[in-house]
Amino acid sequence: MLTAPMKELITTFPLGFVATVTPEGTPAVSPKGTFLVMDDQTLAYGDIRSPGTRYNLQANPVAEVNFVDPFKRKAVRAAGTVTINRRGTDWYDANIARWFDIFGDLSKRITALVAIRLTSATEIWTPPYDDGVTEGEMIATYVARFGALYP
Repeated sequence: MLTAPMKELITTFPLGFVATVTPEGTPAVSPKGTFLVMDDQTLAYGDIRSPGTRYNLQANPVAEVNFVDPFKRKAVRAAGTVTINRRGTDWYDANIARWFDIFGDLSKRITALVAIRLTSATEIWTPPYDDGVTEGEMIATYVARFGALYP
């Protein structure tokens, strides 16, 4: 389901914007900066302090997440069913070392690993690609733009 380019984007930019639905039926979006690709059909993030997202997922265990490469102007949209693996569960214990390898001491604050078993995943490209703009041109444009913001 996840292609190599999708995995590369998520690994490079692990900040995912997680969309859930509240028990009242309204949408909620929250950024999570600790995503890892577990395999071709599973993404997971370390829940540090997301009581609202966790509450929504306990009521309705489905989510959609978007990842964006702000330089290439490409994105991944992935959706699926969620399992919340709290500290001390077998899945948590078997996988938490991967977070320590990537995120170091921040991982000590993770209280649950939230796994999303994907039902869909798509790559999204900005419209200038339709007009023949190359990836290199897109990167140069946004490196200059971000560089001007943060010299």
